[in-house]
Amino acid sequence: MFFLATDWATISSFVTGAGTLVLAVATFAAVRSSNRAARIAEAALQEQRRPVLAPSRLDDPVQKLMFVDEHWISAAGGRAAAEHVDGSVYLGISLRNVGSGIGICQGWTVRAGFGTSRTMPTHAALDEFRLQTRDLYVPAGDIGMWQGALRNPDDPVRTATVEAIDARQPITIELLYSDQVGLQRTITRFGLVSTADSWLASVTRHWHLDWEGPRPETGIRAAVDTVHRDWEAAERQAAAVEDVAAGAEADGAAAHAGVTETGGPHATEQPGPLLPGQTATE
Repeated sequence: MFFLATDWATISSFVTGAGTLVLAVATFAAVRSSNRAARIAEAALQEQRRPVLAPSRLDDPVQKLMFVDEHWISAAGGRAAAEHVDGSVYLGISLRNVGSGIGICQGWTVRAGFGTSRTMPTHAALDEFRLQTRDLYVPAGDIGMWQGALRNPDDPVRTATVEAIDARQPITIELLYSDQVGLQRTITRFGLVSTADSWLASVTRHWHLDWEGPRPETGIRAAVDTVHRDWEAAERQAAAVEDVAAGAEADGAAAHAGVTETGGPHATEQPGPLLPGQTATE
């Protein structure tokens, strides 16, 4: 009787629906897994193409570049060039690409002074970057050189840079570069510091424009705030120590002046006892 009362069509539909659900879940899991694998593969490919520019090593060879007006500059390993000649400014940095992809220089900015995370917390606006007229490729794991010039006498940036060069003051340069297909745009900030006969180049920050980067900006700003709070606390303590030392010195001077007035080691000598035959006027 049970078999006669069974609705096989309903059971078949139920089994078919359950199978379809299982297949859908399996398909979703497979698609999700494949998407994750695709993202991993894409990230791996990006890392293989990602350039990271930094100053070259101190033992890297000297590099030379010529400008369009036939002016030559040179920079030894780990150094830069900053020259003011006949009103024109010529800049260059000896670079090393520590990344795994070719670096293509796209643009640059320059500012007088040494840019720190406090004085210059962000990079310059993209519309402030001057485009490179020359193709400058820096191979992965090798050295290269960047160059830039300022010639317009009405350019306030040129005027400020000239003053910094003539006074041997620090200079900040930001380079905008990408990988070999124009992606993975990065801005790196370089600081140029004058020495006796050259300019030392250092790097302070990297900004990744197309992704957040390995160090989130919020974390960097929190670290900067912590450093400056410690710095201000140290300055306050140093000022307090100086105030205490100055107060102690003033108290010592006042005490010394009081001893002198009341007759101390520097007081006027008093006459001794009279000898036989002497009078008080002798």
